[in-house]
Amino acid sequence: MYIVQKHKARTLHYDLRLEMNGILKSWAIPKGISLDPNEKRLAILTIDHPIEYGDFEGVIPEGTYGAGTVMIWDKGAYYSIDDPEMYDQSNIENQIEEGKLLFYLEGKKLIGRFALIRTDKIHKQWMIMKLNDDEAKPVADILDEMPRSIVSGKTIEEISEEDSKNSFPNF
Repeated sequence: MYIVQKHKARTLHYDLRLEMNGILKSWAIPKGISLDPNEKRLAILTIDHPIEYGDFEGVIPEGTYGAGTVMIWDKGAYYSIDDPEMYDQSNIENQIEEGKLLFYLEGKKLIGRFALIRTDKIHKQWMIMKLNDDEAKPVADILDEMPRSIVSGKTIEEISEEDSKNSFPNF
């Protein structure tokens, strides 16, 4: 599975999380994912998260890592482009180690081929880009067109206002 969480912490960003080996491998994407193949966006590799974190939507309290509002912006399945018939865990891990991950997303909002390319030697900075396919939209901004949660249908502001209704679990 993959999840994209919109996260209003110190700064607003989107977190791409890919499930592998019982964890969520995570990249913070300051400007979010684009469907324009001509647009490359910074993606910073962050700490791994527990699988359960992928279902969280609500407010992380101050003083806690990642404090701020989290919204589930998109969720679905992903797999390596090299093996479109089935999810190949070892192929994905090898691609991440080599610094070039080519994958296909099948979500509620994101569909199609994407690439994550490492841009530095210490493995933290990557670029994410939409590959040219039938789902590419060179001018459209999906973040503006589809701002609501796929789970609650709420905006990040509405989730923030309802802090007390969804307490942050201890993972």
